[in-house]
Amino acid sequence: MNELLLKNETWLVTDGRVGMLNQCRGLADAIGLPWTSKEVHPRFPWTSLPVTSWPSPFLSLKTGSSRFDPPWPRLVIGCGWRSIPFVIEVKRRTTGKTVTVQLQDPRVPAELFDFVVSPEHDELSGPNILPIVGSPTMVTAARLADAAAKWQNFFLPFPSPRISVLIGGKSKSHRFSVADAQVLAEQLRTLSHQGYSLLVTTSRRTGEVQTNILKEVLTAKSAFLWDGQGDNPYLGMLALADAILVTSDSTNMLVEAAGTGRPVHIIPIESSNPKFDHLTAKLVHLGIARKFDGSIGHWSYQPLNETARVAPIIRRKLETS
Repeated sequence: MNELLLKNETWLVTDGRVGMLNQCRGLADAIGLPWTSKEVHPRFPWTSLPVTSWPSPFLSLKTGSSRFDPPWPRLVIGCGWRSIPFVIEVKRRTTGKTVTVQLQDPRVPAELFDFVVSPEHDELSGPNILPIVGSPTMVTAARLADAAAKWQNFFLPFPSPRISVLIGGKSKSHRFSVADAQVLAEQLRTLSHQGYSLLVTTSRRTGEVQTNILKEVLTAKSAFLWDGQGDNPYLGMLALADAILVTSDSTNMLVEAAGTGRPVHIIPIESSNPKFDHLTAKLVHLGIARKFDGSIGHWSYQPLNETARVAPIIRRKLETS
């Protein structure tokens, strides 16, 4: 087989984390090519080297990683630093015929890729930089409609007005303390007493103690807390919400909430990274979000869909290369 024969598909290269994979999936779906996920787990000593100078990146992969064999794809989308050597290597193997897209700030020269799709708040510039508000997302009007149909019976015991509450937690740049959880729990208790149904999801970063504090409050019949078991109702929670509360630590959750057209109330948690402040300020400036002060407001806006804005630019590159 001719090793330079390109298959009309997209490879999504990540370390397997759901948040990164969903960014790649959202962009790939908007572009319109079928896609295959490639999960990479490189080993030492490759991981100690600069990502642009790995010798034979495909030999670095540990058991549990995907294989990289021809025919090569028409398009590769990578997300996260571990994906970078593999995206570059596919481009090298195809002498530039595969179009390469790197999500987020790669912190290496952008010229190594055909496009870099980076958050506006990273302030990158260049002829192949496609800045967007936040991150690519899988949330579209069609997916929300499907999710509403799928989950409406499940959430019937939790009547409108419904508030979906998306809670992240501790990260390299954020802290979500026990005191923070107690304040939020009391705010949610008040909303429940005011007649709102609460649809709540936490994350592994929320913390066990903090999650238990929230569980103690969310015992009313009008409150649902997803326990991580079974089919994930996340999209249904977005689709069926009358308003959304979301912690300020997650770019993905903020942008996904902004894709619904529902009022987004941002729960501020302590951060050492001003880039998150820039993102939340941008969402406020666009009329999408407001800081959560314990009360629920009502407003409307055009749902954010930056993924659909940049996808045609990449599609045109595919058509002309």
